[in-house]
Amino acid sequence: MKNIIIGTAGHIDHGKTTLIKALTGHETDRLSEERKRGITIDLGFTYFDLPDGNKAGIIDVPGHEKFVKNMLAGVVGMDLVLLVIAADEGIMPQTDEHINILNMLGIKKGIVVLTKYDLVEEEWLELVKEDLKEDLRDTFLENAPVISVSSITKYGINELVEAIVNISQEDVEERDINTIPRLPIDRVFSITGFGTVITGTLISGKLKKGDEVEIYPVNKISKLRNIQVHNLDAEYAYAGQRTAINLSNIKKTDIYRGCVIAPVNSMKNTLMLDVKLNLLKSSRRIVENRSRLHLYTGTSEILCRVVLLDRDELSPGESCYAQLRLEEEIAVRRGDKFIVRFYSPMETIGGGEIIEPVPLKRKRFDENLIEELMVKEKGSNTDVIEKIIKQNSNSFPSIGELAKLTALTVEELSNNIEILEQEEKISVIRQKNENYVFHKSYEREFKDNIEKYLYKFHNENMYKKGVKKSEIKSKFFPKIKQSIFDSLIQDMFDKNVIKKQDEYISLTFFKIDYDDNYLKIESSIIKLAQEAKYNFVKIEEIKSKFIKNSNIDDIIALLIDDNKLIKLNDEFVISKKDYDEALNLLISFIKTNDKITAGEFRDLLDTNRKNAIIFLEYFDILKVTKRIGNDRVLF
Repeated sequence: MKNIIIGTAGHIDHGKTTLIKALTGHETDRLSEERKRGITIDLGFTYFDLPDGNKAGIIDVPGHEKFVKNMLAGVVGMDLVLLVIAADEGIMPQTDEHINILNMLGIKKGIVVLTKYDLVEEEWLELVKEDLKEDLRDTFLENAPVISVSSITKYGINELVEAIVNISQEDVEERDINTIPRLPIDRVFSITGFGTVITGTLISGKLKKGDEVEIYPVNKISKLRNIQVHNLDAEYAYAGQRTAINLSNIKKTDIYRGCVIAPVNSMKNTLMLDVKLNLLKSSRRIVENRSRLHLYTGTSEILCRVVLLDRDELSPGESCYAQLRLEEEIAVRRGDKFIVRFYSPMETIGGGEIIEPVPLKRKRFDENLIEELMVKEKGSNTDVIEKIIKQNSNSFPSIGELAKLTALTVEELSNNIEILEQEEKISVIRQKNENYVFHKSYEREFKDNIEKYLYKFHNENMYKKGVKKSEIKSKFFPKIKQSIFDSLIQDMFDKNVIKKQDEYISLTFFKIDYDDNYLKIESSIIKLAQEAKYNFVKIEEIKSKFIKNSNIDDIIALLIDDNKLIKLNDEFVISKKDYDEALNLLISFIKTNDKITAGEFRDLLDTNRKNAIIFLEYFDILKVTKRIGNDRVLF
């Protein structure tokens, strides 16, 4: 099933909200002022199920020029845009601005919807369509379907739904759910009894109920107390879904529209951005070096100064590299799109793409810098290397192995590896003689698989401390070096994904429940061992007495791990109390007599020679004693 986000765009009073109600049956205007004035002021959200089974979230954006900043917050995450144009008016100024914004933000798919079909004559409609061809030339909507509808009579609504289905099936790419999750926040509110709730479009990855996340740029840590998708509780939210999240330990006043939810320590705040800045041909403004602009990216709006890196001014229709110096911190990723608006009067003048999200302060007219930014913008060997690493991650290739695969020198490769690591696209295991790399998506995949395996194991083995480390290696990483595996497990431990106890690995929350059933069986086993004392009790004898209990092997193993039973060999166990008593008798006797024979130890314990030898051999293994001829002395 594909999750898509549909957005509206268009001039005020061209029927965007009414169209959505005709499509879904839901009202998106939620503010009393919106209903009173009959216009959309802030973002509205709803959803509907497409006939092919796909889920469509819908974002209704305001059309009034005063609320363009709200419109920009809603564009993030859109897969498909419905450009709404009233058939009785045609394209208006705000329509043009919306088209420019969508074009600059890289929206690729759209449908032109001519509303109010019932108010115009057919000849007028054809004239409007002719005008559209000219107005939409060289935009992403140049070849988009044009559908006439009436939201009142429902004329054309079925045709529109069919077009949405066709485009969503054939042209909308599924988002990557195996990458780092990011959710730009577009609304924050409180619900009595629940606390702080945020909403947004999950633009990448997936989020799970209970996940610990960080909220950037305020750097607050929180847990996802509850997730809702399309007004229903959900365990997961996936990229391409409108999502509401109930956050724990966060006040409404701590966060705001423009914040981003992502994994802890997965992003860095910045006050500068290296960008490729494109000025609209239709702009009436010339941007001079250090001009003050409004920056919009994700759901953020921030004031900034633009430092032009290779010129003194940028004219309409031109592009250049620039550094945006922000007045507030922000957290973004390389490749994120942005819009800039003139400081005053407020009008959209251009946009572009973020090349470096956490740069150093740049000097102007630096040829080396311009060349570096060109390489980063267009993509270089790093793109190829990342793809190869992704394809070979399960074998954890070394730098030397990658050099052979890419036909690059180790030095060239290492520089690109460093870039990919800084961008948090790959992980590197550094060892004495060689470094090994793997893709972050594979890292998330195997960590997720290990977590799922441990979760199932804990449910099925309630009296086991966890899975043996060797078993995890055998199941998930049978062909990699032990040293690489040890580094992976240590990293999971350091990041609190798992916990280690001796040779066992478990989920961090897991604890053995020493319930009444366990305590009853423990008491009976200890009693058996103490009754046998130095004649020992056989492990198989214990099992035979509890043959109906499917967990008996685990309980015996746990008693041994908890040091309540001592396993002398594969056949016999003894209670810890009797073991300690025998050990004290042995040490005391040797300290007095300097040595002890098997016969003397037999008599000391009032047992037989065989049992005495079993005991002494066990003490030899522990290096309590050592054998010299027929005697034992302290080690």
